[in-house]
Amino acid sequence: MEIITRYFSDFTDEQIRQLAALKGLYEEWNTKINVISRKDMDHFYEHHVLHSLAIATTFSFSAGMEVMDLGCGGGFPGIPLAILFPDARFHMVDSINKKLKVVSEVAASIGLQNLTVQHSRAEDIKNQKFDAVVSRAVAPLKDLWRWSRPLIRKNSAREDNPNGLVCLKGGDLAQEIFESGCKPMVWEIDQFFQEPYFKEKYLLYVPYK
Repeated sequence: MEIITRYFSDFTDEQIRQLAALKGLYEEWNTKINVISRKDMDHFYEHHVLHSLAIATTFSFSAGMEVMDLGCGGGFPGIPLAILFPDARFHMVDSINKKLKVVSEVAASIGLQNLTVQHSRAEDIKNQKFDAVVSRAVAPLKDLWRWSRPLIRKNSAREDNPNGLVCLKGGDLAQEIFESGCKPMVWEIDQFFQEPYFKEKYLLYVPYK
């Protein structure tokens, strides 16, 4: 937890309680369903929670915003973002139902009221629209944008509210970005967080147009 409060200092007591409860809950669920690699649990708050909150260094999610976490896996980045932005609504989507069970149970355990889940592939979702889509290391950018774009509603949100796709990625992205045909805004996460883990990890934003 200390690594989180080093970079984010304006949590309420309730948010601190929710964040502090996460590691124990994921350790317990990991004994039943392998949602996080065992070696990663030793760095849970750095590798999963802080990494997810990299999105919050650049963007905020205002009251009433509807955000989809595409391929949410065990709940990242959606759960940390839902804790940080309790007045926005986060819809967690994944094609693997057992991971969504973990998401649902973790959210219920910490009293997270602004989060829903859906067992589906993103490309199968119809008649739903979101202000933004977030994702972490799920698929190449060209696929993320192809799945996300039909689900995003055009809005006139203020400057720090994303209206498009926000994703967390790592490695050399030059070819991936070229093949996507997108022109994303890109930030180096190690400019926000000084830990070596964040070297060559990036925050990307493709605005809806």
